[in-house]
Amino acid sequence: MAVAIVRNVRPWGGAAADVVIDGTRIREVRPASPAAAGTDGESVDGRGLLALPGFVNAHAHVDKSWWGRPWVPYGGEPTTQGRIAHERAERGPLGLPSVDGATAVLREFLRHGTTATRTHVDVDLGVGLRGIEVVREAVDRLDGAVDVEIVAFPQDGVMRRPGVLDLLDAAAAAGAASIGGLDPAGIDRDPVAQLDGLFAIAERRGVGLDIHLHDRGELGAFQFELIIDRTLRAGLQGRVTISHGFALGELPEPRRLELLDRFAEAGISWATVAPPATAPLPWREMAARGIGIGLGTDGIRDLWSPFGDGDMLGIALGFARLHGARTDGDLTAAVALASAQASPFVHRDLHDLAAGAPADLVLLDAENVPDALVRGPRRALVIAGGRVVARDGDVLL
Repeated sequence: MAVAIVRNVRPWGGAAADVVIDGTRIREVRPASPAAAGTDGESVDGRGLLALPGFVNAHAHVDKSWWGRPWVPYGGEPTTQGRIAHERAERGPLGLPSVDGATAVLREFLRHGTTATRTHVDVDLGVGLRGIEVVREAVDRLDGAVDVEIVAFPQDGVMRRPGVLDLLDAAAAAGAASIGGLDPAGIDRDPVAQLDGLFAIAERRGVGLDIHLHDRGELGAFQFELIIDRTLRAGLQGRVTISHGFALGELPEPRRLELLDRFAEAGISWATVAPPATAPLPWREMAARGIGIGLGTDGIRDLWSPFGDGDMLGIALGFARLHGARTDGDLTAAVALASAQASPFVHRDLHDLAAGAPADLVLLDAENVPDALVRGPRRALVIAGGRVVARDGDVLL
């Protein structure tokens, strides 16, 4: 159902307001009108519920999921290389990547209020570009209700697999918004060659870069420096993201602060899934320097992990716990990282409850934003692009 106005909601827990929608965008947020509430096909009664912008999942892998199939036990070696090998051995028998699996995950995103996502999609010698085709078909099945930005991702390495750079170039030429990288030192063992190859494609095709970096300590820091140098040299400020980047929280403070200043200069952003066993990020110092931080689910029910339900409020809660957030301001900031503050990760200039923003809203029965974060109540209503797409936990598409 297309919506023209959502009456009587509390944006970010503030005063009651009406959100006026013009097509797929918010035209105005104004004080609540005394007009009779109710649903007339275009007007939705918000019943005084808390309103948030649609959530943004800044780091997903929707092509990998076996969601909708019988339970798949976790197996293989619990290392990055072990997970890669296990996935390569088992994805074929499971029929991965699959349109049904990707569609199921995107439906869970909608159920929980996520209306936009950046998803890494495997591009390798085994599947070629088929994963990208699968994800695009899943997006079409849902009539574009989830805005999906694709990162062509070399999960099996780059330089150690001759031909992968050509596939990444082809993916960029075919419309992928970004290309990815993976542990230039730890996986390829040739960080200079991997990064030179990736940055050359990004410059030639005008796409972004989003590089998975699991390597720890000084090995990770060394690769941070290589990425910073190449970003500045290529003029790609604002178009490069480091995903995971566990080393940042492990470094001594003087070294960490020096790197943060350089990240800010290079306009490099950060995507994290806030794993509980990792070192906290210096997120306040990052925010003070204007370094963008996005939260994501990573993979969901796939051959890397049996966990995940697509709920970005749950990810924001994990981030808050990992970083010792307690105050209302910090708890609200964690939710903003999963919504309004994540707009650059899906190439949106504005993603909020404000005039000109996409008409993406989530209504929850909560007293305020910290209450919503801590309790994670069911999403009472999800509006994406001006359409009601989910109600009381049921996806309507």
